[in-house]
Amino acid sequence: MDVPALVDHHCHSVVAADLADDALAGLLTESDRPPAPGTSPFDSALGLAVRRWCPPALGLPVHAPAADYLARRRELGAAEATRRLLAAAALDTCLVDTGLTAAAGRPLLPLTEFAEAAGARVREVVRLESVAEAVPATAGDWPRAVREALAGAAAGAVAVKSVLAYRHGLAVPPERPATAAVVAAAGAWLRSGHGRLTDPVLLHHLLWTAVDVCAELGLPLQLHTGFGDPDLTLHLADPSLLTGFVRAAEPSVVPLVLLHGYPYHRQAAWLAQAFPTVYTDLGLTASYTGPRVAEVLGEMLELAPFGKLLFSTDAYGLPELYLVGSAQFRHGIGELLTRWRAVGACSEADAERVVRLVAADNARRLYAL
Repeated sequence: MDVPALVDHHCHSVVAADLADDALAGLLTESDRPPAPGTSPFDSALGLAVRRWCPPALGLPVHAPAADYLARRRELGAAEATRRLLAAAALDTCLVDTGLTAAAGRPLLPLTEFAEAAGARVREVVRLESVAEAVPATAGDWPRAVREALAGAAAGAVAVKSVLAYRHGLAVPPERPATAAVVAAAGAWLRSGHGRLTDPVLLHHLLWTAVDVCAELGLPLQLHTGFGDPDLTLHLADPSLLTGFVRAAEPSVVPLVLLHGYPYHRQAAWLAQAFPTVYTDLGLTASYTGPRVAEVLGEMLELAPFGKLLFSTDAYGLPELYLVGSAQFRHGIGELLTRWRAVGACSEADAERVVRLVAADNARRLYAL
């Protein structure tokens, strides 16, 4: 089945420099720890997917051994390998979360250079917590200063993103926190050294600040849900924990975009069905689940309306993850809809429409691209 040019609605930039083999392999896992002795991140469903989709872009046969692949990558150099891999991903537009600036200790390409390397249109997604952490303000002025800083940062962006799931978890009270509690928490945080924001009152306030700013600017709010690196406690990233907040934020009509979801992707799909303001994606799950991508995608589409599911790679650091994410999606949705057609569940026209919606049209509509 033909899949149109893709709009990657959630991703990150890539490292331009050459990486040591271990550092490159370390970006094939969400863990920030070294692998156990005698193991390699290449020995995983994602590792198999890299060896399935990426070697031909570098002039090697499909399933080339990891050692051969890494040697060929070094031979070409990072710049040429990046260009080839991103070109093979065939992305039309990338919405890049700029909250991360480095991977494996190396800087990520700035947006202009990434756009040139990818041959794609690139727009920015502003990370909520990163903006708040950079605001110089006194405790009493902190709520106003944060709102103004976020409005300024988001004015040229297509969305705001929250990593609340990493900082505290998604079980937030539905009501807004009291101003006095926010000011007191801001004072304690500022006195502690103005470091990483993890205070639940401040994070809860930031979430509502993002809703207000997004409502003013007409932007969606993206929220990380589901699995990630060890900084996250998985059961606290279940998107169903947001149900009370979703109800409370519904009058704002701000679209809430639930990223990734896995292994709670069915909960995310239910929220997208139940609430008009909720959208969801499969994200990096398509890459990490390897040969089961069609099954997992089918589990999302059991409940998620076809107009509410979006494609993304969540690629970070490695251009391989862009190619794997796009290839896995194309393969998975093609396999899934071929099955649906074979059992009479949909027509060819229906299948083609679902592909267009998920691949690009939903993102173009949601982000006003």
